[in-house]
Amino acid sequence: MTSMDAAGTSRPPNASLTGSYVLRHLLDNIPLSAEGNDESIEITCVEFWEGNLYIGTSAGEILHFFSIPGETQDGPAELILASRLQPLSSPASSTSQAVRGVQQILLLPRVNKACILCNSTLTFYSLPELTPAMNNQRLSNCTWVGGLDLNLGNNAGATEEIVMICLQDIMRLVRISERAKGLKVIEYPGCLISARRGRFACVADSHSYALLDVENQQKIPLFPISSLDEGSGPSLGGSPEDNSPTPGSRTARSSSSAHRPAHLSGSEGPGHNRSTSLGTFMESIASRQGNSRSRSRERLSQRNIESGPGTLAPTPTSVQAHSPTRNAPQLDVAEGKSLTPNVHIPPRSDSLARKKLPPIPAVLQPHIVSPVSTEFLLTTGTLPDEPGVGIFVNCDGDVVRGTLEFSQYPQAIVLDGGGRSMNDSQTLDEDDRDGYILASLKRLTTDGEEPGIEIQRWDVDTGEGREWLAVNDGSSFSIAKNETAKINTARVGIGVSHMTVDITFAEVGKKIRARRLNLLLKDGTNADTQNKRHLARVIEDWEVIMNKQEDEFTRRLGQETTRVIVWTAASLKWAVRNPQVLKFDAMLDSITKVQGGSKLDHSHIISMMESIRHSEAKTETEFLGLQYIRQKISMILFLDLFMIDAWAIDKASEDHLLEGNLDPRVPLSMIPLLHSDIFEGPKGIWIHAGLIDLIETRRAALTGKHGPSHSTSNNFLNLIKQYLTVWRQRKGFGSIADEAEVFSTVDAALLHILLHQDRTGHPVAKAELYAIVDHEVACFDRMVALLEEYQRLYILSRLYQSKRMSEKVLTTWKRIIEGERDEGGEFTEGENEVCIYLTRIKNAQLFEDYATWLASRNPTLGVQVFTDDNSRVRLPPNQVVQLLKLKAPDAVKVYLEHLVFGKKNVQYANDLISYYLDNVLAVLTSSGEARSMLSQSYESYRALHPPKPTYRQFIIDNAVPDSWWHDRLRVLELLGGSHGAGFSYDVSRILERIEPFEQDLVPESIILDGRQGRHQQALRLLTHGLGDYHTAINYCLLGGSSIFHPTSGPVDPQTIPSREEQAILFHHLFIEFLRIEDENDRFERTSELLARFGSWFDIAYVLEQIPDSWSVELVSAFIVSAIRRLLAEKSEAMVAKALSGAENIRISADFAEKCEAFGAKIETA
Repeated sequence: MTSMDAAGTSRPPNASLTGSYVLRHLLDNIPLSAEGNDESIEITCVEFWEGNLYIGTSAGEILHFFSIPGETQDGPAELILASRLQPLSSPASSTSQAVRGVQQILLLPRVNKACILCNSTLTFYSLPELTPAMNNQRLSNCTWVGGLDLNLGNNAGATEEIVMICLQDIMRLVRISERAKGLKVIEYPGCLISARRGRFACVADSHSYALLDVENQQKIPLFPISSLDEGSGPSLGGSPEDNSPTPGSRTARSSSSAHRPAHLSGSEGPGHNRSTSLGTFMESIASRQGNSRSRSRERLSQRNIESGPGTLAPTPTSVQAHSPTRNAPQLDVAEGKSLTPNVHIPPRSDSLARKKLPPIPAVLQPHIVSPVSTEFLLTTGTLPDEPGVGIFVNCDGDVVRGTLEFSQYPQAIVLDGGGRSMNDSQTLDEDDRDGYILASLKRLTTDGEEPGIEIQRWDVDTGEGREWLAVNDGSSFSIAKNETAKINTARVGIGVSHMTVDITFAEVGKKIRARRLNLLLKDGTNADTQNKRHLARVIEDWEVIMNKQEDEFTRRLGQETTRVIVWTAASLKWAVRNPQVLKFDAMLDSITKVQGGSKLDHSHIISMMESIRHSEAKTETEFLGLQYIRQKISMILFLDLFMIDAWAIDKASEDHLLEGNLDPRVPLSMIPLLHSDIFEGPKGIWIHAGLIDLIETRRAALTGKHGPSHSTSNNFLNLIKQYLTVWRQRKGFGSIADEAEVFSTVDAALLHILLHQDRTGHPVAKAELYAIVDHEVACFDRMVALLEEYQRLYILSRLYQSKRMSEKVLTTWKRIIEGERDEGGEFTEGENEVCIYLTRIKNAQLFEDYATWLASRNPTLGVQVFTDDNSRVRLPPNQVVQLLKLKAPDAVKVYLEHLVFGKKNVQYANDLISYYLDNVLAVLTSSGEARSMLSQSYESYRALHPPKPTYRQFIIDNAVPDSWWHDRLRVLELLGGSHGAGFSYDVSRILERIEPFEQDLVPESIILDGRQGRHQQALRLLTHGLGDYHTAINYCLLGGSSIFHPTSGPVDPQTIPSREEQAILFHHLFIEFLRIEDENDRFERTSELLARFGSWFDIAYVLEQIPDSWSVELVSAFIVSAIRRLLAEKSEAMVAKALSGAENIRISADFAEKCEAFGAKIETA
């Protein structure tokens, strides 16, 4: 009788639990030998189903164990040996095969059958007792059985199973229920492994992999198992091959009733006909392994590699021993008929071609698993002790995803999470866990080769690398000392069982269950000790009830499911995912143990917290476990920071201490200064039991050794303040237990710390003070008095804001802005704060008072208050203008700019022009430098050679940072007609004001001349005063209505002069261009004007005005265009005349017809 922990409570391990997987005991000291003295017998395969454990051995036996309940209700189940079965095998196959013992155990629970492959002989048994089935029939020379459709899932209603039986010469698709019935024969000799998804099966022989379409019987060759195997090279990347038996072949009988394999044809069938070439991909694999290829060949030529017990692949000699004409064995049904008709199958041509090549021994086992419904994972490499590569292939034969790497070529691989292994007989239920691949292999160490399990993720590229799960750790499971040597040299087996089992980690529940924290201190430092003792007696009964409820609740936690079985020597173990809480707790314990009594290296703790941040809780156990780990990290950091010198506290540790979400009353209970501030409540403080021992063992020592003086250091109090500040922000969260007691403690402790630091002169962090005053406090009056005493006026105003006392807020801000002392100096942008705050208040009188006060200090911000569309108090513009004129005269111009330019309200444009002119003229009157700047700008602009920007753009690009310059640009914009034709202003009044500065304000004079109709004068100033020829042309086209201001959108057609008026203006401009002093400019400007706008000019007039000294070539373009225009006009006139004559004749004819129709009429007097 052997104990088993899988179905019940697992044995608590003593080994490190820091990996993704741990081993849990299943069965030890298995009697592999019936006599008990044959130590060469090994486990070859294992299956587990509904309490039945089936173990295949290299001695050709199957040990059947079944489980019985433990001695107690919660005790572990026990496994009892029920039978020792020796499956039937044919003597011929036993002598011809190097693979010995039980090779496969395939369970088919839906049809209550089991297929057992032993010594290359397939037999059938009934479940669960493994009694012979199907008339005790057998099938010899079998290399593999399996290939169940992984896409079917756990179809409980199914009454049959379709399996793939692989023989040395062919492959058969067989339906198994109460009887076996052959469905198809597929020509693929020597198949060693297969995995099937629907009609696609990924298979392998001793040399290479292939993808089969079992319905259309086609094959896509993939790549070799070993890149050193050159014999399989020619078949790579070809077109799909037909694997069906040749139609119409003659039936042939032999003494063994076998069939020959069908010849592969090169024609493509109607089914899966995609041709896939993996040459490029395999070249990249080969180049990756190129450094080891040469030495691998030398090593390969120097040794003879033999398959060990339990391997699924036969030796190369066994695979090639059969001839192409050798008969395949036949499986008989109850009536004695064969599963398939006796069809003569011609030899396989590529097999013959392969045998003609010098063979390289196949030293690697093929491995195939299917992680998802459309992909297969295959392994390839060079030699067993060289690295291996995992390649994902889809159902089209294309390589997908990235590759997986193994430190050595694996002996076996299984998938866990989101996938399944080739040995599975049923599809795994929906599994959304992370996908891992576990590979059995040996790694090189200083002591030689160490067998174990290499673990890595297959579903994502996490960059986490590979993990190693050792199997020779005696603390993980029971292994006899005399078995340790066997483990170091034996093969470690791994597989997946038919069904999942639940592994219970009782230590998980013990760590995460809730227990009450006792706050009573024996040293009497707590001022309220007697009261708390009384409270403890009151809640004693409550504690007992809660403890029972917590024990019941946590008993169901800590369960992990697994299907992965690991075996070595005579022991079986479950490879189960390590619960997060145990994994992180073990990592945390290892960090603290390594540090010992010295100061902790916080970098390790912080690194662990970072890894927890990326862990997502998917179950209730994981959620509580991560919560417990975070709180334990917080508590460890807190205790360490309490012990070290104050200046050694680092910011990173403070941040991670705050992330633990630990009840703040727990760490505060460690500080004597704050004991009286803790509100325990009638139910006490409940935390995870894993924290109780840590706290109780350290609390008395800390309070006794360091005392109050150490706990009141400024740096340590800063840490506690930050911790409490974050907790204060969680007020109102319904998920916080004992909310009233928790936040009462937080407020009291935080105020206590701030008052203490203020007394000692330690500056309080601004953010912390803001967090205090911005939320509800229980001692408002005291806070006001304290802030007034320490002259923290801005923080006082924030306190008023939290109480919605607007008048107090503005009064306090006004005191700071007007110079009253504020020690904090935080109110640096005081006027902006006032501006923003005024838009939020609803009191109109308060708004008027402080908005005009702000406008008198800062006109821009003051006007912004009045013009903000989001302001809750809105005043009409005329009222605002009156208020500003009365209380903030300097802000009137700013407000008018907003109305005229922002709101397009031309009603106030004259007032704004007047304000602008006041500023500009005042500067020109008092400053000769300003007048000189204007004159210099004219000279500089005239000196520019065309093409050049307009004068307005020129003065914008070369603007001076003076307000009068900006005001002048605004004047030009307003005078130039930026607000449309409907905008008017008092021209005579403006002319009167700028007359003394007519030589300085040339653009203004031009605009005003245009307004008065003095176009010739305006064009003269544009041409000779400014030299702005581009603006002069625009003046002619637009009539002077839209110059010296930016245009946006189309010009109002009503403002554009008629063509006759434009022609007059162009004639004036033509005369002015002829008067340009510079001869080159005169020629260029006149020629350009005539060339571009010649249609506005009369050729005779132009020729009369042009000096006789000018060359005809200068105006040739104009003359040509004018003559063409005249000819066109003449032609148009002739056509019009002809049309008019024709129309006259038509009308005369019509008149004659009408008269004739009326006839003659004689009128008498």
